[in-house]
Amino acid sequence: MTKIYLRNSMESIDPIKWNKIGHPDDPFTTHEFLKVLETSHSVSLETGWQPLHITIVDKTLKNNPIVAAMPLYIKNHSYGEYIFDWSWAQACQQAGIPYYPKLCSAVPFTPASGNRLLFDRTSPSNYQPLLFEGLMAAAEHSQSHSCHILFCSEQEWQEGERHRFIPRLSFQYHWLNPFEGQKDKDFDDWLSLFTRKGRKDIRQERKKAQRSVSKIYWRRGSELHDSQIETIYSFYVDTCSRKWGSPYLTKDFFQQLKVELAHLTWVCFAEVNAQIVASSLFFQRGKHLYGRYWGCDEQVKFLHFELCYHQPIELCLRMGWNRFEAGAQGNHKLKRGLLAHPTYSLHYLNYPPLYNGVQQALQDEKEDLLLALQDINSHAPIKEEHRKNWHEKIARLTQVNQH
Repeated sequence: MTKIYLRNSMESIDPIKWNKIGHPDDPFTTHEFLKVLETSHSVSLETGWQPLHITIVDKTLKNNPIVAAMPLYIKNHSYGEYIFDWSWAQACQQAGIPYYPKLCSAVPFTPASGNRLLFDRTSPSNYQPLLFEGLMAAAEHSQSHSCHILFCSEQEWQEGERHRFIPRLSFQYHWLNPFEGQKDKDFDDWLSLFTRKGRKDIRQERKKAQRSVSKIYWRRGSELHDSQIETIYSFYVDTCSRKWGSPYLTKDFFQQLKVELAHLTWVCFAEVNAQIVASSLFFQRGKHLYGRYWGCDEQVKFLHFELCYHQPIELCLRMGWNRFEAGAQGNHKLKRGLLAHPTYSLHYLNYPPLYNGVQQALQDEKEDLLLALQDINSHAPIKEEHRKNWHEKIARLTQVNQH
């Protein structure tokens, strides 16, 4: 017998049982990461991210294991999601109907793709229908007016349509290791896939960035000092103030980079005369690396590209990792070898007229985006023959869309 539970904190959930069903390459849906968001007060009722996580427990099995789960939050705004629904909320306001609260299955402040419906995919039991059932029960319990599953996997995206969720397509720039499964590959091997001009441009910008500083180096979370944590946090606050407004993450969150999140954390530093002038923060698990926050106190030409793209790609090649996601936005990533890849979300809206209008709008949006993706990647400096896997994915999505 399975039973669905709604949990208002990660601390109330057994970490071993939760992590057992998570994806081995995803650092963000681990118990540790989600818990630190809560214990650092980055995520809370006060910040508009009220936890309401779903767990499904099998009472017939020994020790009552969690067989499926979903990170879930009650939201009273749409900040920190990176899949924008402000126009839908505005339409509701103009029509005099409520849009908030809403339910959001996502990793707060983290536009990284991954599974949102967590369960052992090697198990013969398919727990996805139960998780969608649990999500609807959570919506009724919290009196939410809509449900959103953000940056989910392609498989979840397709499954969601069977449960009357509206699929939405967006895109980011990702790097997939073209030498997956091969050893002894380095950055020169990577550049061999570029056009002649593309190779020349990258080598020149790397040389200029590296000559402008004294040293560039990596540190794991366990190797970080308090002074380095202070610097990373100050860079984060400064970047937020210039780009996004108020910072979402508290200082307490960053202090956990060398404690509870140490095994997930990588930081790339640049120094001039033994002083840190820039850093880029990454999270990694299994075969995947994710870039999150960059900051600097000196504007050094090309240093951002070096720390945020070239260094992590080089690290992935050295470590044999097969995926690097560099975060939201940034057409400049294309020139550095990151291709435009589709990202996925699902949306369920209780109000029928809004549901129907959004469904049609997102269908049109999807068709336009599939065409745009082909055009965007045609400008990549990578030789055409090395974009085969990407072309196959877009062709598959286009075929699915047509049916």
